[in-house]
Amino acid sequence: MGVKRVLNFNAEQQQIRESVLKICSRFDEHYWLARDTDGVFPEDFCRALADDGWLGIAMPEEVGGSGYGITEAAIMVQAISESGAANSGVSAVSLPLFGVNPVAVFGTPEQKQRMLPPILNRTDIACFGVTEPNTGLDTTRLKTQATRKGDYYEVHGQKIWTSTAQVANKIMLIARTTPESSTKRPIDGLSLFFTDLDRNCVEIRKIEKMGRKCVDSNQVFIDGLKIPVEDRIGEEGKGFKYLLHGLNPERILIAAGLVGLGRVALKRACEYAKTRIVFDRPIGQNQ
Repeated sequence: MGVKRVLNFNAEQQQIRESVLKICSRFDEHYWLARDTDGVFPEDFCRALADDGWLGIAMPEEVGGSGYGITEAAIMVQAISESGAANSGVSAVSLPLFGVNPVAVFGTPEQKQRMLPPILNRTDIACFGVTEPNTGLDTTRLKTQATRKGDYYEVHGQKIWTSTAQVANKIMLIARTTPESSTKRPIDGLSLFFTDLDRNCVEIRKIEKMGRKCVDSNQVFIDGLKIPVEDRIGEEGKGFKYLLHGLNPERILIAAGLVGLGRVALKRACEYAKTRIVFDRPIGQNQ
């Protein structure tokens, strides 16, 4: 039999949960139903969290973050989802929580100060350009090319399922800077960039989907996007390693959000079972 492990929040972690739930209580099920109907991005929800400093919960204090770890970020995400915001609320704020972590870990001091505070206070909104149509989750096989030309890179390629690109002005982008045939391993020769989403060189097409309507998903076509060398994160060709510092926390935070969603679903189902009367008795008594 497996070992059961119970994680008890300390007082500070419990305060994080309660504070986030208090903010989320201003955005009830009627708010999220409206967003799921009209498809309008929940920027007012994002700004409410940003105004109280929660978007920087796992970012370094020197750039305006709180300096907490992945546990506290997971507590926050679970609270957001459990409030009724579900996947829409989590997806709307996920990139500041984990997507820009490669900048926090591998960026230069100048990059951290230039790139991170605007993300945390919502001056900038970023999207995550990783997945491609013909590579799926196999990031090492991506085809988007970034060719260095002096003090900038020129990028051509395509991304898909890029969330929030409709409202973003920045993009965390991974592209191949060395042909795979010239590298020892497929993970080599990929470089990571955090740069302006220049719509003169980028076409963004929204993908219609069944759920999470207010957080857009997109096809992104890149044709000649120029990225300054100073927007490259870390060394050229080591971008896959850096990217994992965004993708690995993502897995944990998504799981935390789904736990929150499961908890609120169970809670509401139990409440309904107590009040739904069939044949003169609550249906919960049939259990």
